[in-house]
Amino acid sequence: MRIFRTKQALRSYLGELRETKQRIALVPTMGALHEGHLTLIKEAKEIADVVVCSIFVNPTQFNDPSDLERYPRPEENDLQLLQGIHCDIAFMPTVEEMYPKTGEPWHLDLGSLEKVWEGEKRPGHFQGVTQIVYKLFCLVEPDVACFGQKDFQQIMVIQRLIDVKKLPVILHICPTIRNEEGLALSSRNMRLSAEGEHKALALYRSLRHIERYFKIRNLTALRTEALDILHQEGEIEVEYLAICETRSLEEIDQIDPRKKHVALLVAWVEGVRLIDNMLLD
Repeated sequence: MRIFRTKQALRSYLGELRETKQRIALVPTMGALHEGHLTLIKEAKEIADVVVCSIFVNPTQFNDPSDLERYPRPEENDLQLLQGIHCDIAFMPTVEEMYPKTGEPWHLDLGSLEKVWEGEKRPGHFQGVTQIVYKLFCLVEPDVACFGQKDFQQIMVIQRLIDVKKLPVILHICPTIRNEEGLALSSRNMRLSAEGEHKALALYRSLRHIERYFKIRNLTALRTEALDILHQEGEIEVEYLAICETRSLEEIDQIDPRKKHVALLVAWVEGVRLIDNMLLD
């Protein structure tokens, strides 16, 4: 595996590969890698000749400076995991490398995606996400980019970036990876105690309930039932739970058979913000 820490070195190496018509996949991460990330890389290896995994804790997408400070950065372990699955390239730049000028101007019209759910709860977050992903797309020039379904709204935002900027990148969505009991894998799970992890399983049970009865029950009643599952567990603070159309993420009260739907859920357990979702069609 090749490790690069500067844009110039990575660009030069990728240029050589591109001359041989190799198909390049990009897997952007913020490190603290787990099985979910590794599955993305394994899937990327199936659809591309060369896989670039970027590890960069992007400061512009954090609303809370303390959250940025607490974000885990186990670099040595991350590299061992990448080498263990034969990732081709690891790109691990500094903040100064990716943002040589402080306060770089950036704004992308994200429409309603920036005003609902994560967009509303974390103002400016998706501007930061699209800013760094655009930088990575321009640097790596991937044929395909792999993202996990767990951050569903983010995927819709990245698709919007690709559409607005007319980028020749195919967005490949990989299913959410869960542990044996159903908890969506996340770097933030590291901050949960064993008891907290057990409580967090209620998120999966709640979403499964919605999935199971989506086409049978009244949606308002179904949402109430799903919330009850979370509240019965105790010590879970629900930030939002919504049943939405997939592209606009507009909340619905009736099923439109012409569209796809998704249940979105964010809740706090032991002071840790957990995000999950489930496709319903």
